[in-house]
Amino acid sequence: MRRVIARTLAGALLAALILAVLVWLGMRASLPDIDGEATVAGIDADVVIERDGDGIPVITASSRADLAFATGYVHGQDRFFQMDLIRRRAAGELSALVGEAAVGIDKRFRFHRFRARAQRVYADSNDADRALIDAYAAGVNAGLASLDARPFEYVLLGSEPQAWQTEDSLIVVYAMYVTLNDARATKEVRRGLVQRVLPPEAYAWMYPQGTSWDAPLMGAAREVPPIPTADVYSVRHVADNAPPAEEHGRYPLRGSNNWAVAGSLTTNGRALVSNDMHLGHSAPNIWYQARLRVEGPQPIDVTGVGLPGTPFIVSGSNTRVAWGYTNSYGDWTDAVILQPGANEGTYRTPDGDLEFDVHAETIEVMDGEPVEYEIRETVWGPVLDDVDYPDGEIAVSWIAHKPEGLNLGLLRLESAASVAEALDIANTIAMPPQNFVAGDAAGNIGWTIAGAIPRKRGFDAMLPSDWSAAHGWQGWLEPHEYPRILNPDSGRIWTANARVSDGDALRLIGDGGYDLGARAQQIRDALFASDTFSPEDMLAIQYDDRALFLAPWRELLLGLLDEDAVRGDAELAEYRDLVFDWKPRAAPDSVGYRLVRAFRLEIKQRVFHALTAPAREVYGDKVTLRISNQFEGPLWSLVTERPMHMLPAGYQSWDEFMLAAVRENLAWFRGNYDGPLAERTWGERNTASIRHPLSGNVPLLGARLDMPEDRLNGDLDMPKAQGPTFGASQRYAVYPGDEANSILHMPTGQSGHPLSDFYDRGHDDWVDGRPNPFLPGAAAFTLTLRPDKR
Repeated sequence: MRRVIARTLAGALLAALILAVLVWLGMRASLPDIDGEATVAGIDADVVIERDGDGIPVITASSRADLAFATGYVHGQDRFFQMDLIRRRAAGELSALVGEAAVGIDKRFRFHRFRARAQRVYADSNDADRALIDAYAAGVNAGLASLDARPFEYVLLGSEPQAWQTEDSLIVVYAMYVTLNDARATKEVRRGLVQRVLPPEAYAWMYPQGTSWDAPLMGAAREVPPIPTADVYSVRHVADNAPPAEEHGRYPLRGSNNWAVAGSLTTNGRALVSNDMHLGHSAPNIWYQARLRVEGPQPIDVTGVGLPGTPFIVSGSNTRVAWGYTNSYGDWTDAVILQPGANEGTYRTPDGDLEFDVHAETIEVMDGEPVEYEIRETVWGPVLDDVDYPDGEIAVSWIAHKPEGLNLGLLRLESAASVAEALDIANTIAMPPQNFVAGDAAGNIGWTIAGAIPRKRGFDAMLPSDWSAAHGWQGWLEPHEYPRILNPDSGRIWTANARVSDGDALRLIGDGGYDLGARAQQIRDALFASDTFSPEDMLAIQYDDRALFLAPWRELLLGLLDEDAVRGDAELAEYRDLVFDWKPRAAPDSVGYRLVRAFRLEIKQRVFHALTAPAREVYGDKVTLRISNQFEGPLWSLVTERPMHMLPAGYQSWDEFMLAAVRENLAWFRGNYDGPLAERTWGERNTASIRHPLSGNVPLLGARLDMPEDRLNGDLDMPKAQGPTFGASQRYAVYPGDEANSILHMPTGQSGHPLSDFYDRGHDDWVDGRPNPFLPGAAAFTLTLRPDKR
């Protein structure tokens, strides 16, 4: 019997081994050829692709069209599946690849009809731009065809890759729009629900325009309005029945850090530009490092990070000018309340009643029946089909839906010769509007907005509004009307998703949900703490995890936990000691940081829940309401001023209320973790989860597809913005014209193939904050593309 069992086990092991070998051989077949020569149709002259030891290419061509082709070629070799997911998700076409499980996602994205919009933008583009994305698409398909086997993901999914279309590059940019903007006017709708039921003074206090944490480039920090008096608003009768926070705070903003210092603050007289763009993490990374060169009478030499699916460097340096971005969080989306027209199926506009434009969309489903989906559109934008707003249906007016919202103007930055020229170009680019910060080799620095800005009149853009009597958007700002800063006296410019502007500039840009200014303030103060900077100094700021924002909360907590509060309670005494002994950083081994953070989140949850009780009475307990990113202002006012009329029922003092929050946190840790409180480190919570989209579906290979589960430093309200699935998608600090002494690194690696040596090359440097060279290294592999003359 034992021999039978042994033979059976041996046979099973042999079968598993054979299967593993076959899988490995199949995956190896889809690795790209990166050495030698390849003859391709679509280029006019030889193109040389030199990859360094990390797989980062230097692509050298004799024309911009050939460079676009070769850029598409390496993207198709290294990242096709990633590109495919991006375009399919944005276009609402995932179900055709993965089946009916994605139909809900497809409906949410098909709502925007991005494929039709991209086709229109392509048709309206100039000949030169169309030629470039045509060449890029041809290169992608040639790179994909060069593989000996389809990318392994398609084998797992049982499908075939579909050719890259010319409009797909524009759809990829639309995908970034969804990531960076409020694509469904959700903020305004949820804020409007609160505004409808609260007294005006209470609403204005809960949704302030800024706080003392502000660090704008224009103007000053804002004072939070005073707490409403008891005769205006009180929650003394409201029960403290908020669901526990359980360490959950606001969702990380899709944002970034960027700053620049003038040549007067560097040793070589050049400006120094830093950028770390904060986005969701995945394997592979969203960006692709490259150096793109054209030799000839109109040379190009640009290095940085590009977006697979597009033919250009998004953020980097062209040897004369360097530029980077942070998401601007201006107001680029508005919720329009529709008024029914006189006849069924119509709505009122300033130009009379109009019928809805109805689009019948078909969602193809792998191994399933197609799903029909109907979208109604107005002159302002599509009508939400999942929102029940009390004042009427909501149409979304969003710049991404307008023809003026997208172009390929970013390509012009490749040849910008100065900051002034780069700012002029930025004001003509149509893209998700960004804080554009640039510096040049002569030492100049500047800021402006890159992206189309609508001209708004006659309505409160922070709330859903009725446009039936007058259009809320009336054209677009001209480039000369854009706000900008050139060579400030301080020699320093910084942005971090918080409010940058004030006065007329702020009225033009609007407020689309600015981040709290704590991160921007910490960056600004670090920049004013020195008079000379190097790239390594900039990396130190990017990696800064000091807990300056939470320090006041720690003092508040220690004041609460006095001897009387902890007497006779060993658990509470241990909690206090851990808070007292904290490391003042979001360090992986810090217990105190995690406890203070959890305390603040619990207080915030309970306070906001009590303050918005009238909204739940009107809309029901399941309603989702908007909490302002500036809520720290009114929250801190409450916990320091402690007015009794703002204390929920059942408590005799604010100390009692806050101690209840501490005990809720202790119960959370006790009920969800094993071991003593002293083991609840920040790293336990902030553990990297950087995963391949299919890793959960590949039992034997899943671990190889994902990055290591490193315990990470950093958090939201500090320069080192970092969570398990979110953080810096790259970090660089570059001198334009001295890129050889500049630095850049990013998570994961260049390749999207788990058997490639480049799949995770450099990832550890990103985790540990070690600098890597900005420029690719010496060529380790050379692939020459030769034109097919047949």
